[in-house]
Amino acid sequence: MALSGMRGLSVFISDVRNCQNKEQERVRVDKELANIRTRFKNQRGLTPYEKKKYVWKMLYIYMLGYDVDFGHMETVALISAPKYAEKQVGYIVTSCLLNENHDFLRLVINTVRNDIIGRNETFQCLALTMVGNVGGREFSESLAPDVQKLLVSNTCRPLVRKKAALCLLRLYRKNPDVVNVEGWSQQMVQLLDERDLGVLTAVMSLLVALVASNPDGYWSCLPKCVHILERLTRNQDILQEYTYYGIPSPWLQVKTMRVLQYFPVVEDPNVRRGLFDVLQRILVGTDVVKNVNKNNASHAVLFEAIALVMHLDADKEMMSQCVALLGKFVAVREPNIRYLGLENMTRMLLVADVNESIKKHQAHIISSLKDPDISIRRRSLDLLYGMCDISNAKDIVEELLQYLTTADFGIREELALKAAILAEKFAPNLAWYVEVILQLIEKAGDFVSDDIWYRVVQFVTNNDDLQAFAAAKARDYLDKPAVHETMVKVAGYLLGEYSHLLARRPGCSPKEVFHIIHDKFPTVTTPTKALLLSAYVKILMHSQPPDQELQAQVDEVFKRCESFIDAEVQQRAVEYIILSHKGPSMVDIMAEMPKFPERQSALIKRAEDAEGEPTEMSATKLRQRQNSMALVVADPGSANGGLPPPSEQLALPEPPPPAPEPAAPAAPAAPQSAYANGTNKAPAPASTNGDLLGDLLAPLALEAPPISTPSPLTQSADPGEPLALALYDQQNQIKPIGSIEDWFRALSLKDSGVLYEDPYIQIGIKSEWREAQAKMVLFLGNKHTVPLVNIRVLILPAPHLKMQFSRVPDTIPPRAQVQVPVEVTCLSASRETAVLDFSYTISTLPVNVKLRLPTLMNKIFQAAPVSASDFVAHWRAIAGPPTKLQEVVRGVRPMPVSDMGDLFNSLHIGVAPGLDPNVNNIVAATTFFSQAGATLCLVRVETDPSDRTQMRLTVASQDPNVTYEVKEFIKEQVIDIPFARTPAPTPSPAVMGLTGPAAVLAGLI
Repeated sequence: MALSGMRGLSVFISDVRNCQNKEQERVRVDKELANIRTRFKNQRGLTPYEKKKYVWKMLYIYMLGYDVDFGHMETVALISAPKYAEKQVGYIVTSCLLNENHDFLRLVINTVRNDIIGRNETFQCLALTMVGNVGGREFSESLAPDVQKLLVSNTCRPLVRKKAALCLLRLYRKNPDVVNVEGWSQQMVQLLDERDLGVLTAVMSLLVALVASNPDGYWSCLPKCVHILERLTRNQDILQEYTYYGIPSPWLQVKTMRVLQYFPVVEDPNVRRGLFDVLQRILVGTDVVKNVNKNNASHAVLFEAIALVMHLDADKEMMSQCVALLGKFVAVREPNIRYLGLENMTRMLLVADVNESIKKHQAHIISSLKDPDISIRRRSLDLLYGMCDISNAKDIVEELLQYLTTADFGIREELALKAAILAEKFAPNLAWYVEVILQLIEKAGDFVSDDIWYRVVQFVTNNDDLQAFAAAKARDYLDKPAVHETMVKVAGYLLGEYSHLLARRPGCSPKEVFHIIHDKFPTVTTPTKALLLSAYVKILMHSQPPDQELQAQVDEVFKRCESFIDAEVQQRAVEYIILSHKGPSMVDIMAEMPKFPERQSALIKRAEDAEGEPTEMSATKLRQRQNSMALVVADPGSANGGLPPPSEQLALPEPPPPAPEPAAPAAPAAPQSAYANGTNKAPAPASTNGDLLGDLLAPLALEAPPISTPSPLTQSADPGEPLALALYDQQNQIKPIGSIEDWFRALSLKDSGVLYEDPYIQIGIKSEWREAQAKMVLFLGNKHTVPLVNIRVLILPAPHLKMQFSRVPDTIPPRAQVQVPVEVTCLSASRETAVLDFSYTISTLPVNVKLRLPTLMNKIFQAAPVSASDFVAHWRAIAGPPTKLQEVVRGVRPMPVSDMGDLFNSLHIGVAPGLDPNVNNIVAATTFFSQAGATLCLVRVETDPSDRTQMRLTVASQDPNVTYEVKEFIKEQVIDIPFARTPAPTPSPAVMGLTGPAAVLAGLI
């Protein structure tokens, strides 16, 4: 660039580097920007040398992180200069300062085109480089034909053709229509005959993008790709400059094998035979060496070859060879190689008939659980989980339990979940399963979800032979000095139901069992206290005729709890003290739990859902589902504590049903205080056949719908927030200082604001959406005078979003702020949102919160002004379902038509007034942007002036998925969700249709 001759530029850079602090640097930069602005205003006295110098200074200031909002016209003007030195400065600075959507770029399209079609190869390279970096849709429409001509030209130098291929790749990604499949299929075949490896590598990058979107159109390229691989692996005519540590062009080998993976099958036997010969040569010729660079290159080729072997469904011998090779990598000390070996061996689990070969390396995989690198530990855990079956389940689960005591907190949650799933899935007998789960609770109680102990209760209740064993084991664990609260829950439940089966054993009399359980009463939380009260009345019921001393002790506990601060505990105490004096009548009311109907486990269902996902994402997905505390989940049809399907986990909660009159717990309803590690759900409807898991944490119920008394966990949040977006573990003592729901609602309509705030930290967000892409910045501000440590930020994107964010430091100093840039790309239409998993520690107190990020559909909408004729034409062009959907929406929030129009406009759905002759109707249009392009959506709303609580909604677009998602999104915005209901008057037992014990209990209370 010959910058050394610009003395003014050198002096400025020296001045900036010599600044003692940031303030001095800012003063120097502001002074220079003012000088440049003044000189640009008087351009008549500027020489070309001064123009270049000032533009270089602007670029340097921009690279320092300062905003440069002027001088763009001067920069763009340099591109039109006739001299290379000025043109070079113009192209370089324009590429850095301007993005593809900048208006000034339109001014240089003709100049860039003239440089591309000109005969000066240097100017061609400059133009192609700039277009390849910042070219957008307008550049693709204007320049794509000229770039294609350069690429296929026989007179251009390889350097120009290489840049043309990469430039065309950029234009194709911005606008796929620039490449016609029919015309380019044969052109690509000819380009693959290129002898220059630089051009060939660039062409292969282009082919990867083309084949990814349309493999059927490029079948003729397949034999050429195999021929290129044969040429590379045999090192035929490969120049030394393309040989990297003895490996012929590893980048081209990787790209070629990636192209081959897009073709469904290789049918030609000769081509298939040649391809397998190449793969065999790669597998045999790769080994671990001391040179790190050679290792990286050879392993990149090897792992791509293994992926291709899996794709081609090779014979068992080659598959076993791949596993053996990966086993060698798992056993080496170098962490990067071990990680890659574990990762690719996990992918091999997707192939049939290789599980036995992988089992041979089980010892090395288990030893990797103790590796210092947590990423290796996670990969080994994924691999052990995937390779487990009935033959090795016992060994693997025992190893996981043993490792659980020393595992760090970052992996314990996933480890506990997978150990529980494997124990249930491959248990040799139920006694072993119960023992394993109790050990799991003892060693990792904080990380064991309620689903796990609910499942134990189901198995014990349904198997009479297991009840005495489970009760005895639970009693043994309660004898230990330190017992986790989850163990107290499951032991209290089992001993309350089945302690009478142990009455003849020493130390297991009803009085002794009561004292063992009651010793834990003062230390447990309120929901567990409610469960233990139910266990006490069960023990008393089983000791008929009653032991007077035990009766007095239990009555004393109930009387103390009659004035308890929690309504649920107070209600149980009042009702139980009355029931405990009813004698034999209590036996009928407090009967044992009925057997549960056979159903699929929520844990195993979760595992089966995860099996269809990409292997490298399975651990993340499982953690995301298990940690779904961020959202209130409603699944009225799910019972026994089961998790809802993953697709429903981001759904809005259903309103709670009316609360009926309390009744006693002969058949308790499903637990509602905590589901799946803290995820709350609305209670499921009661079933007359005992379909629900009896949970003594739940409100009392008998043959009647469950009471929707809020649990303490939900009470800790703002009672006015039924859609609360962040739920806290019971150990979280730090609460937000405002309404998380209000913050999220505000951010759904504006681009900046507060996402979360507590006494120690404030999380703000600022976003800028442009069509399908967005740039977001998270601001993490420490409000306290002590540092926040163990900072952890994890963004869980929705399936339709691609998100990248920068690394976050582990510590935020006092009164400091950290900025986290996030890049978002919308791939398709969906109403799901990304989730921010944020945790920190303040003075040894851990805090974790999960928040929805405002990545809603309306952020991607852009109001589309349409005329009456255009609207009618588009509307008639879309015939019917699935591209045009109509639905009568009931339960709409009553509002005037003008307010509904304002609501649509705030959501970027542009209302077109006057298009519909009926003043009670609304016609609107919006454009939805995704990576695939823009989709025009038309909306028509027909309201009834006599009943504003219903409307007919019609949505039409060319994309069925966009049509459906936009329709459902609009419904969510207009439907009135009742957040609280007035309890219905208490009916009499006869009116309720209660008979038997239910009628007796209703009459007593």
